[in-house]
Amino acid sequence: MQRRNLQPAVTRQPGGTITGDRIRELLLDSRSSGLAPRAEMALMFADRAQCIAEVIEPALAAGKIVLCDRFTDSTEAYQGGGRELGSQVVLDLHRLVCGNLQPDLTLLLLPSLESSLDRARRRNDRVTAQTGQDENRFETEQDGFYRRVWQKYREIAAREPERVTLIEGNLGIDEVHEQIVEAVAERLMIAGQEQLIS
Repeated sequence: MQRRNLQPAVTRQPGGTITGDRIRELLLDSRSSGLAPRAEMALMFADRAQCIAEVIEPALAAGKIVLCDRFTDSTEAYQGGGRELGSQVVLDLHRLVCGNLQPDLTLLLLPSLESSLDRARRRNDRVTAQTGQDENRFETEQDGFYRRVWQKYREIAAREPERVTLIEGNLGIDEVHEQIVEAVAERLMIAGQEQLIS
């Protein structure tokens, strides 16, 4: 039985590698106007492929837990839903580019649509003020785009309830924290039992 390395690998998408951070800058900068939806999706997968090769696969091989802020579900929601490319093209690319690598657990924090937009815009305004980086390209989209993204996230959670833990509603930090701890503890317990069986 392989022992887990307790120091997790932490990454994000887009970003998390030198190449990924350059792709992130291009994707999120509001000056990147006119980016075609399929080009946007391809860049997301280019970033993800680099992150898998450089961060995720080596960490998993070393027995580490990997914490990743966003993965293919976000591409399905934003490009599949928001950009109306559909889920199938995203899932097909995921199989091809990512070797169908799936998280053991996805925590989907889904407050109301209005709260989600407000939080995202405040966060990006804060990042811009602190770092000078513009990451507001998606936040300039119309409400219809965000309604489609939000709905697609709900569809993913309904389609994959064993992997996705939905933390829904306008909850306080303590309530969200409690639900996250409970979901992670449950998944780690299940993983421990599976290791003992194998």
